[in-house]
Amino acid sequence: MKGFARREFQLVLLRRMADYQPGLVEDAMRELGASRTEMREVNARWQRILRSRSFPRGLRRYEAVLGPPAGTREQRIGDVACDVAWWPPLPLWPGLRFEIMMAPGGPVLHEWLVRGEGVPAPRLDTVGDLVPWSCVVGDVDGRFGTVAQQDGDVPSRWHATLTTPDGTFAAHFVWGLLQTVTSI
Repeated sequence: MKGFARREFQLVLLRRMADYQPGLVEDAMRELGASRTEMREVNARWQRILRSRSFPRGLRRYEAVLGPPAGTREQRIGDVACDVAWWPPLPLWPGLRFEIMMAPGGPVLHEWLVRGEGVPAPRLDTVGDLVPWSCVVGDVDGRFGTVAQQDGDVPSRWHATLTTPDGTFAAHFVWGLLQTVTSI
């Protein structure tokens, strides 16, 4: 297996999620017909791709792996116009799409799973409804209003602090997908 395709890309996403949700990752690996060894090998190959001087950068890197994006748009952040590109849903997460945000000139600033356009968000009435793999960062922002966002300890991780009548909680995301919620 020399190439890198959507199946392998899903294994890369799962690798970081295994730190929080090993059981869900095991189920997903079975669905993909993959072993732990294969997941480690694919992740090691992805890390080599990220560090390679010859592999394309920016949007072209993701096009080489996922094919052409399903869509693009401009998103302004203050005075800066960034480009956003996204791909059709990956089989493991059918209601979500993978999205990257690029700075002017093409460097990727952010990459994560987001809810697909027209796909309804899950019902999130309370913090108890925040079930692993049920929602993305945007769903939590949309439901809980004043959410303090923080970058995680590695680029694929994201944390959000929610203050509700029931207390203050930290929601932990990997590639934009909810992994766990803890009381602070």
